[in-house]
Amino acid sequence: MKRIITLVAVLSLLLCAAMSAQAADIELAKTSTLEQIVQRGTLRVGLEAGYMPFEMTDKKGNIVGFDVDMVREMAKAMGVKLELVNTAWDGIIPGLLSGKYDIIASGMTINQERNLKVNFASPYIIVGQTALIAKKSADKIKSWKDLNQPGIVITSKLGTTGEQAAKRLFPKATYKSFEMEDQAMLETMNGKSDATVYDLPMTSIFYSQHGKDAGMVFLDEPFTYEPLGWAINKGDPDFLNWLNNFIVQIKNDGRYERIYNKWFGSNDWYANIQ
Repeated sequence: MKRIITLVAVLSLLLCAAMSAQAADIELAKTSTLEQIVQRGTLRVGLEAGYMPFEMTDKKGNIVGFDVDMVREMAKAMGVKLELVNTAWDGIIPGLLSGKYDIIASGMTINQERNLKVNFASPYIIVGQTALIAKKSADKIKSWKDLNQPGIVITSKLGTTGEQAAKRLFPKATYKSFEMEDQAMLETMNGKSDATVYDLPMTSIFYSQHGKDAGMVFLDEPFTYEPLGWAINKGDPDFLNWLNNFIVQIKNDGRYERIYNKWFGSNDWYANIQ
């Protein structure tokens, strides 16, 4: 008899614990950014319009690109409107943390340092660092490993993984940072630096549009592994779950392939960019 009473007591405690956990999950779901987006009727996306072909401004002043088309599909799947918030790169994570927008979709590389501040959904594309070499330096730089020597000047964009890679992998070289990636690449094209380290496909686009005719050499084999992901605030499992499922579905129903081919399959879009 005592065993039966004890068993009933244990079952009652387990039931209460389960009900308490379920109630906590429901309360957590109510505070999710996903719920706020649906209630507000708008998905607010933080990005910096200057990273071709992920996000950039066309001749009409509209922000377009691979990331833009992806989040447009995201908003459509949520049944809400899309609001793009153009933000300087060095303030893009603080903007998310302060609630300026709901998500960052701006070609952001997933790394440990950023992951301390934000959560990332599963990668939606993989890129890596490549190098554009000035015409004057082509004879002495045949591989990315040749960049790590005294007297070599390397450029990249401030606050990016290109900058991090240049400092980490080429400590013997001199590094110069620029506010925008095209400034860094023009510095090399004009012979004022030896190389620019930056993300593929941005380097590929610059080379095909400008660098090839200027005699630059493009070391197009990436020497880093860089998965790009959408960043959201920590402590939001519901939103993270939704985003990961969205990535799986869009990659398997033809939408991802259509968007990818539009922006990476050709350079036809470049004629409409400022």
